[in-house]
Formats: sequence, structure tokens, C-alpha cells
Amino acid sequence: MFKSNLKLLSWSAIIVLLDQVTKKLVSSSIIYGDSISILGDFLRFTYIKNPGMAFGIQVGNRYVFTAFSLIASLVILVYLFRLKPENFWARFALASILGGAIGNLIDRIVHKEVIDFIDIRIIRWPVFNVADIAVTLGMILLIAFVIFDNKELEPEEEHSEAN
Repeated sequence: MFKSNLKLLSWSAIIVLLDQVTKKLVSSSIIYGDSISILGDFLRFTYIKNPGMAFGIQVGNRYVFTAFSLIASLVILVYLFRLKPENFWARFALASILGGAIGNLIDRIVHKEVIDFIDIRIIRWPVFNVADIAVTLGMILLIAFVIFDNKELEPEEEHSEAN
């Protein structure tokens, strides 16, 4: 179980690292508010900062939202360790959500806002980042697991021997 949890936490760490490195590259190479074409008009890197939550949604003041994000990350971490090992996809989904949540939480603490830069223009969609991708895909995977998996999504029970 420990090895499995370590692998999942490594996945979370990879997401955080990839998120932070890409944000640093964008913020150091693109002027705030500017946009660079990557794949024509389909994909651009547009450097913006988002004071709200995902996709610019505003929720209360930033201190409350930062505290909520920290508490939610801790709850996800605890639940990740409590899930049964055979619930790999649910645990993988939670590890992805955790990595994305921590990536954006770092921005909230360090920059007071979240750096966004991935700008898909084929449809008008809010600018987002690597952490947002991890959270979104993790949520989709978790919802699919809950809907389609026959196993219960329950924490691992403590085994005790009766004397």
C-alpha cells in the first residue's frame, strides 16, 4: 500500500512541477496580457492572471478561497490514503486533482493570483493552465469511476482482531 501511495504522490508532484515550470516559462518569456500563436488561431499562449477560481469564477475574498483550497487539498490527500488499493483509477483521479489543486494553491500563496496561459480559440473558452487540466481530467475520471465501476468508493477499513 505504501509503494502504491508513493507512486500516486509522485504523480501529484509531477503535475505540480510541470504546472509551476510552465507558468514560470510563460511569465518570464511573455509580457503580461500578450498572446503568442502556437498552432495558428487554434492554440495560443496568452499570459494572464486569474484572481478567482477555475475559469475566472469569483468566490468571496482570496483569503477565504485560499484557505478553502488548502483544506480541500488536505481532505483529498487524506481520502487518497484511505481508499482501498484496488480502487486505482479513483485514487489516480484524486492524485491528479491534488496535484492540480496544489499547483494553483502555490500561485495563490506566492502571487496572490493564478497564472493562466493556455488559450484555445476554436471556441471561446477561458484561458487555463496545466493544473486546471489535471483537476478537470481528474474530476472526469472520478465521475466516470463513480458512475461505471461496480465497486463501492469506500475507504479501506481498519482490520482488528477480536481477542
